Amino acid sequence: MARTAGPGGEASAGQGGEASAGQGGERPARSPEEERRRQRERRIAAYRGAERVLARPGFLGTLRERLALLDGAQDLYDLDESSDIYGNGVVEALEEKVAGLLGKEAAAFFPTGTMAQQVALRCWAGRTGDPTVALHALAHPEVHERNAFSQVSGLRPVRVTSEPRQPTADEVRDFEEPFGTLMLELPLRDAGFVLPSWEELCEVVEAAPERDAVVHFDGARLWETTVHFGRPLDEIAGLADSVYVSFYKSLDGFGGAALVGPKTLVDEAKAWRHRYGGMAFQQFPTVLSALAGLERELPRLPDYVRHARVVAAALREGFAAAGVPWTRVHPGEPHTHDFQVWLPYDAGVLGKTAIRQAEETGTLLFAHAWDRGGPDLAFTEVYVRAAGLEWTADDVKAAVTEFVARLPGAGG
Repeated sequence: MARTAGPGGEASAGQGGEASAGQGGERPARSPEEERRRQRERRIAAYRGAERVLARPGFLGTLRERLALLDGAQDLYDLDESSDIYGNGVVEALEEKVAGLLGKEAAAFFPTGTMAQQVALRCWAGRTGDPTVALHALAHPEVHERNAFSQVSGLRPVRVTSEPRQPTADEVRDFEEPFGTLMLELPLRDAGFVLPSWEELCEVVEAAPERDAVVHFDGARLWETTVHFGRPLDEIAGLADSVYVSFYKSLDGFGGAALVGPKTLVDEAKAWRHRYGGMAFQQFPTVLSALAGLERELPRLPDYVRHARVVAAALREGFAAAGVPWTRVHPGEPHTHDFQVWLPYDAGVLGKTAIRQAEETGTLLFAHAWDRGGPDLAFTEVYVRAAGLEWTADDVKAAVTEFVARLPGAGG
């Protein structure tokens, strides 16, 4: 299952715009790549022009809008302090804050999550004596990192399961070969931002030591899991030996990530961070944006999750009332403030319909690209952020009615 691109990401192969004619004085047909580019540009324009959306991620803003995130930065850190040089100063302040939030001894700031996780797992491989990492077939390193584990870090990934759900304790216990680290992505994005129950997570984590393995959480979006688990962040993170978190996926920062865990592991990770080229000279803008996200967005995430459940239920009811023959919101009750919607139409048709609705009504119900899930079956991701809190269930249902009215066969 391919990850659905965001409003600014590449559209899927079925996302082309209207086909162009070829000969006889008409415009030549565009290449598939050109069609995807034009569709992406049109989707971004529709997003920026829409009066109503369910989320407005900062990364699609202008440079001026992004810099505005640092307004009030003097309340986050003493701006009269010296700037950071190779990871000191404000970088150390962020590391200390994140370690405290997640209940770990220490933290290391990294420019990217890809680097943070490779370093963490490389360090664990040295400690366990086993470079094999057990993970889900849909985990981010397997799908989106060009085999970086094996090509760059000498790690050997093995897939515990490919089912669109979290691994089970029995699958970990009964896996046919040894491994040194069990990596769990929480939530598992490409399966629909899914999480196990708290009890299931505890059972999976407890199964790892039976295999002489440590546990690492790919917690890029761990910040938004507290409602589903009913536990605070430090208790969730406390189940794992190490955790990676992102500062831009949920918290809307400029970028960056952190690895948290035992001080000895983090100290070694900082040495490898230098070797991997992650010891940047100055990082204060990104670090300040991370501090802003922790201060302003983190407290709001539970509200987003709860309202995502209202939106999901309204979408399901709206499509049923509109007479769409089959639709699915997955998970039925979202585990985080992100989830999938599946509809029985071609991905390109749905993508163009979403844009058309925004251009004609000012409401963009589906801001993300649609990906093909099968013959005449497609899915998209729905994010609910601050902008979505303004939508009532009736607003969502009305937007669904407008969307369906523009689909082929419905007078659109």
